[in-house]
Amino acid sequence: MISRENVYYWKSDRPYAAGNTHRTAAHDFVTIESQLFDYLNQYFRERLVELALAGGQGNHITYIANYGDKSYFVRLENGPEKDDYMLVGSKVMESVKSMGVPVPTVYLTDVSRLYVPFAIQVMDLIPDQDLNILEKSGTLDVLNVAASIGKNVAKWQSVRLDRYGLFKPESVRDQNILEGYHDSYEQYFFLNWDIHLDFLQSSGFLGESKIQELNEVVVSFRHLLQLDEGCLVHKDLALWNILGNNSGVSAFIDWDDAVSGDPVDDLSLLGCFHSGEVILAVMAGYQQEKPLPENFEQRFWLHLLRNIIFKSVIRVKGNYFDMSDKFFLNNVKNNSLEKFTLDRIDSAVKGLKGNLAVEML
Repeated sequence: MISRENVYYWKSDRPYAAGNTHRTAAHDFVTIESQLFDYLNQYFRERLVELALAGGQGNHITYIANYGDKSYFVRLENGPEKDDYMLVGSKVMESVKSMGVPVPTVYLTDVSRLYVPFAIQVMDLIPDQDLNILEKSGTLDVLNVAASIGKNVAKWQSVRLDRYGLFKPESVRDQNILEGYHDSYEQYFFLNWDIHLDFLQSSGFLGESKIQELNEVVVSFRHLLQLDEGCLVHKDLALWNILGNNSGVSAFIDWDDAVSGDPVDDLSLLGCFHSGEVILAVMAGYQQEKPLPENFEQRFWLHLLRNIIFKSVIRVKGNYFDMSDKFFLNNVKNNSLEKFTLDRIDSAVKGLKGNLAVEML
């Protein structure tokens, strides 16, 4: 079992990068499905009628478990690292649910691998689609739901934390608390920063002069990383992790990358995908719950840069730029995902240098 202590973000730093996206071809999952069927009947609920692949494209295998009276959403983690962070994700969901954030109820989390060779999480099946599907189909008014997203980000930030970064699963298991690995936020922010930049340079994605520029601009703003306490950060806030429709949000999902960090971080993550107009609408919703943090714009650009760098590592390692239009990250509005990614890096640098306002993103 691999600890996440030296991980900034799982998909960029895990040893088994091929596990970041699952192709759910039926022949690959016959054994897994049989094992899962038996496990659910014995350790969750009897009289399981059927299992159906849910078709997720992320780093978990997903199923719908249909019983006679109710259906459940089931997530499996079966990477060779034997990661147990699913335990943290369930604790985080319990915490934010108490803050009034809509999340599925989790009924079972088993990371022991005593009975099956994978970790299992069983939760409510939410009938709504994810907002990314709706946006790609042209049926979502993003601005209409943006305020709700911002309000909920502010709500889950009410979970305040003393330490920083990813959480220790053993602290959840043994003490039922969320405890970060790192003593300072700056320590977490720069974790694997050099490794990420070295990879992007060696892969040819970024040139030497750009790497130098990124290092110089980030170091000049490191004073903004001196936090007195952390708050809960989803760390993978994107439309595909939000269920709902044009009327609003029904659930925020996939909390398995959550960290203790900066309150601007989740807002900047949305900046990795959306226009300044959308970000302003999210900020307006956020401010219905609490004021924006001080030095907001500089912290927004600083975290946008850190986030788009680790996302660039994931995209290059996983050959995301060569994926078909059906891939969840590809959007006709962005044309080329590679160009869009490079443009966001440049925008973050311009913002930090004072040459770009958030609304112009």
